[in-house]
Amino acid sequence: MRVVLIGGPRGRARLRTSLADLDVEVVGEAASIREARSLASGEVDAFVLSPGLSEVPEDGLEIRRTDSDRLDVPDEPLTPREHDVLELVAEGLSNKAIGARLGISDQTVKFHVASIGGKLGVANRTEAVRRALRKGLITL
Repeated sequence: MRVVLIGGPRGRARLRTSLADLDVEVVGEAASIREARSLASGEVDAFVLSPGLSEVPEDGLEIRRTDSDRLDVPDEPLTPREHDVLELVAEGLSNKAIGARLGISDQTVKFHVASIGGKLGVANRTEAVRRALRKGLITL
């Protein structure tokens, strides 16, 4: 994976250290998201923000760190199918059971769950349900 590190000199140094053992190629470093975007010529897979970075890029998308040092994810609406999948995840169903209920493959369910996690900024199903409840996307 090719990444650009974003942040101050110390933050970028910490990121380089923490990424050293991963299969990650640092292809650039920048002090701001705007600068990082100018470095990215389609050859970058991800931007990695140093802890504590907070700025509003020119596109108006705010990126900031929360108290738990996790990236706040901008609101991106879930598709109707993602809503369906999320409601069934909240009921505790497995991917296979969700797929059977919706008439789709369990691999398609897995894809939807990953997309939901990305849109909600969470790492697992439990966090997805918690975040969705807090945002009022689902009810139990």
